[in-house]
Amino acid sequence: MDRLVLDALNAARAEKRRVVLATALPGGTQALLVDGVRTLGALEVDAALLAAADEALVSDKARALATAEGEIFLRPFNPPLRLIIVGAVHIAQSMAPMAALCGYAVTVTDPRRAWATEARFPSINLVRGWPEDLLKQDPPDRRTAIVVLTHDPKIDDPALVEALRSEAFYVAALGSLKTHAARVERLSSVLGGDRLARLAAPAGLDIGAISPAEIAVSVLAQMTLALRGSKGGTGSGANNGTVL
Repeated sequence: MDRLVLDALNAARAEKRRVVLATALPGGTQALLVDGVRTLGALEVDAALLAAADEALVSDKARALATAEGEIFLRPFNPPLRLIIVGAVHIAQSMAPMAALCGYAVTVTDPRRAWATEARFPSINLVRGWPEDLLKQDPPDRRTAIVVLTHDPKIDDPALVEALRSEAFYVAALGSLKTHAARVERLSSVLGGDRLARLAAPAGLDIGAISPAEIAVSVLAQMTLALRGSKGGTGSGANNGTVL
């Protein structure tokens, strides 16, 4: 690999960018695609290559693209997945380990120290403080999901403002339709309609979930749909069918 390409690849990964390294087989001519744009390399990039690179990022798997000149090997380098859960509540106790099994680096944040305890969240990163401060200090990227669970506007609303201003691929909040309508009314003075439209609320796919664990499953399913996109079926939720 060319040293300039390697340095650019490492720099893009450090910045948590979406990167694909394309290599022609045989010959070894390369191109580095960062967020869908070629930044370095002599390999010619066309629409078919860009589409195949996007598919590799979506699937998180390397793939080969057949061309008239031979195969092009595409290796994706996605930023790590993150989940920030606002509210150390019962649903979070189920959701956090489930999300970790799905490959997310999970953080639970809550200013209420009686709730955010190691006993309730073993092996989970806990941030005891105001969630909006965490989101300002470490802004969510396009591989971050944020789920707000407390039902307390003084905790939820500032966190949602920061979340919806970020690049997070999925932002969701619990609550009934009536609760959500009141939430939208409060936030509309701070956020525009386009940003509010990104909010998945009430959070989760409609699977008839009742228990905290079932609700966690429904939210994780909707989150997965937002991340991966529809596979030909239909569904509900923010960013349905859109891969970020």
